[in-house]
Amino acid sequence: MVMTLFSEKKILSVSQLTSLVRSLLEENFEHLWVEGEISNLSTPSSGHLYFTLKDSGAALRCVMFRGSAKALRFRLADGMKIILRGRMTVYDQRGDYQLLVEYMEPQGVGALQLAYQQLKERLAREGLFAEERKRAIPILPRTIGIVTSPTGAAIHDIFKVLERRHAGLHLLIAPAKVQGEGAGAEVAAAIRDLSGYPQVDVIIVARGGGSMEDLWAFNEEVVARAIYDSTVPVISAIGHEVDFTIADFVADLRAPTPSAAAEMVAASKAQLLADCASLQRRLQQAMDQRLSAARVELHYRASALKSPELVIARMQQRVDDLSQRCAATIERTIGELRRQESDIRSRLRLSSPEQRIESDLERLATLKLRCQIAVKSSLERCGGTVAHLAATLDALSPLNVLARGYAVAELLPGGTVVKNLCQLQPGDCLRLRLSDGEAVCSVESLSPGRVDGLDSHSPRG
Repeated sequence: MVMTLFSEKKILSVSQLTSLVRSLLEENFEHLWVEGEISNLSTPSSGHLYFTLKDSGAALRCVMFRGSAKALRFRLADGMKIILRGRMTVYDQRGDYQLLVEYMEPQGVGALQLAYQQLKERLAREGLFAEERKRAIPILPRTIGIVTSPTGAAIHDIFKVLERRHAGLHLLIAPAKVQGEGAGAEVAAAIRDLSGYPQVDVIIVARGGGSMEDLWAFNEEVVARAIYDSTVPVISAIGHEVDFTIADFVADLRAPTPSAAAEMVAASKAQLLADCASLQRRLQQAMDQRLSAARVELHYRASALKSPELVIARMQQRVDDLSQRCAATIERTIGELRRQESDIRSRLRLSSPEQRIESDLERLATLKLRCQIAVKSSLERCGGTVAHLAATLDALSPLNVLARGYAVAELLPGGTVVKNLCQLQPGDCLRLRLSDGEAVCSVESLSPGRVDGLDSHSPRG
């Protein structure tokens, strides 16, 4: 057909060409199985799913319409590796070819298993599995609500156990489909109905064993939230001991089987009767002991009534004993008070103002005497120091030196003290200070020489 169109040079519109390509793709590429990794996932409010399926070498646009997407048991996410089935088509508005997906499953793990794990993790984060919110199962419920199939083996197993353990219990059955399409919604509705019934004290949600697909109704979110919202405790008894469903994690108590749930919820009537009989025996023994003690007391009082003199004598003896004890107590109390008074008087005497003044006067006299002694001693020390300093000053006085025949020569007119010959020149005017006065003289000549064994200095110039 294509060769014919080109040979006739027929001109096609874009829409015609796109329609032709779409027909070729849809006729030749249907019921395809493709594997790859999801990217660019988009989930608009329309319910359709848009994403790109890619591998290391190429990418393919994909769309999954709402009808097919509602059947998915798991949630898609970017990076997830999947296997899908679909057919090729063309999106006319963009001219892109795309894969119209009809079914998909995770690669390497079943769709149900993945959906189970995803829902379990999400509900756990929300707190539906928290242990602190789980309630205790009543010991002897008035009415037991049961959610199960009325024709299944689970209800018969429960009946048998309850009949054996506690016949006569009130049961309220809410029948529901436990397998197949719509089973989860029916189970959730039955749980809500029983929870709203005021006489129901506990609910058993039961089903016999089966595959994961058979038990899937109890992995649905609607059932988990119905159990969580229940106003009465819920026992989950789904499948066999090795089977775990989402309902088991939300329920207040998990039973491995429906029969075990019946064992848990109903106490054995025979055991209860045995316990009651044991309590009755203990009560009878306690009553017998109380009655025996009452009889002894009554006999004693009756004997006392027969002998009033004996009763009065005993009471007088009791009065005498109490009087003696009271007198001894009073005497001890008075003695203690007297000792306390004496101690207080002594303390007051030591703390009286006269005693304190007398003590302070004695202390003042002592301090006065010590002060006088200290002042006298200090004056004596100061007098000795002054005498020593005077003697030292006298020994160092220039007047004493002058008195021994020495003189102090001062160069006039400045009055500079002459210490050596180099300060003088012939003709200089000197003032000599002697021990008894002064003399002014003139230097006529200078004669260097030794004085007291020391060389004199050379004269100036």
